[in-house]
Amino acid sequence: MDINSGAIHVVDEVVYEWLPWAEALIRQGITDSGAILASCPSADLAVHSAIEEIISLYEAGMLFTADVYESYIDNFQQRTTVVKALCLHVAHDCNLACRYCFAEEGEYHGRRALMSLETGKKALDYLVAASGRRVNLEVDFFGGEPLLNWETVKELVRYGRSLEEPNHKRFRFTLTTNGILLTDEILDFINAEISNVVLSIDGRKEVNDRMRQHRGGQGSYDKIMPCFRKVAESRGQKNYYVRGTYTRYNLDFTQDVLHLADMGFKQISVEPVVAVPSDMVTDYALRKEDIPVLVAEYDHLAQEMIDRSRKGQDFNFFHFMLDLDGGPCVAKRLSGCGSGTEYLAVTPGGDFYPCHQFAGQEEFLMGNVDEGITNTALREEFKACSVYSRAKCRECFARFYCSGGCAANSHRFHGTIHDVDDLGCELQRKRVECAIMIKAAQNMK
Repeated sequence: MDINSGAIHVVDEVVYEWLPWAEALIRQGITDSGAILASCPSADLAVHSAIEEIISLYEAGMLFTADVYESYIDNFQQRTTVVKALCLHVAHDCNLACRYCFAEEGEYHGRRALMSLETGKKALDYLVAASGRRVNLEVDFFGGEPLLNWETVKELVRYGRSLEEPNHKRFRFTLTTNGILLTDEILDFINAEISNVVLSIDGRKEVNDRMRQHRGGQGSYDKIMPCFRKVAESRGQKNYYVRGTYTRYNLDFTQDVLHLADMGFKQISVEPVVAVPSDMVTDYALRKEDIPVLVAEYDHLAQEMIDRSRKGQDFNFFHFMLDLDGGPCVAKRLSGCGSGTEYLAVTPGGDFYPCHQFAGQEEFLMGNVDEGITNTALREEFKACSVYSRAKCRECFARFYCSGGCAANSHRFHGTIHDVDDLGCELQRKRVECAIMIKAAQNMK
């Protein structure tokens, strides 16, 4: 990988062996192939060919390129931003009691509450007003469990549609659900109006039911699996994800991904739990000593996906889906995920937070639907987050694909949004490596 251009090269052993030597000379300003080869007269024809190819790639701006974006970062962060997405917490309540839930069973450091239709309408009005000239807007219905407040969800979708034509806007609605309350009537509405739906399930029955339980301790797998399969089929295996979380209890998470694939799902995301290790409370939290096992699991999963693809049994794994053809997004490498600036979470009471993971933490309160953003200093702090503001990102080859990672995870582990989740970074680097390997295998068919 050429980090700054995003170019990916599949090379043979000769090119791989001579790349560091050629790079050292190029960094010294020696870019003429004849001069380079003259410094190594004993090189054979294969080496000559390799050096010429390396030079041609360098001249084409696809190898050993400089970072031309860092010099823009100060001006970029002074830009006027618009809000393009809201995460509406329509329910700070849940009918499950998942052990790893960062939202404390949907309560978010507060009391159980449902968003009123009036508050939701004010949030959509704010989004339209704060989005400037941007046409395409996104609204995520989130919880807790949003289906606990289903009538409000439906009415907010209808209200959003009524705002589109007069304001020259287009809403894209998404929804995350645990599936317990899903009915045929709800599914019909979702298929008509919701652009993407996230279905929460952890994989194998024993894995799912250990962590995703009802408040009485009963598992949820038997209820939701047939329901989720129906959702996936009804949407033509598109515009959805089954989304799971793996913990220290299932370090062999590849088996959960493959279980979901074998159950017929084509869009799968199984992600590492984010929790600070504590022997008394979070025995499920991942630890540094687990990294070698997890790295091997990602290798295993990548190879299994290649093997299945060759048999016509493809499925998508969210964390391996990188745009390796177009390269990293320039705006994303400078602005990150946009939390606290372009993306906000809205609580049932109408308060704004930088994202759903900060909801309920008073130090991150940014404003409300009636007054707008009142904590502008916090907005500016989030605007300053990028790979260039995090020291650990500067030497990381994957920095332009994750844009520095999650600010909430950084704060959880280090008490600041300007650091990184170190274990998460190790796994992100491995996922990028696997994504490249899969792409290379596809191109070499």
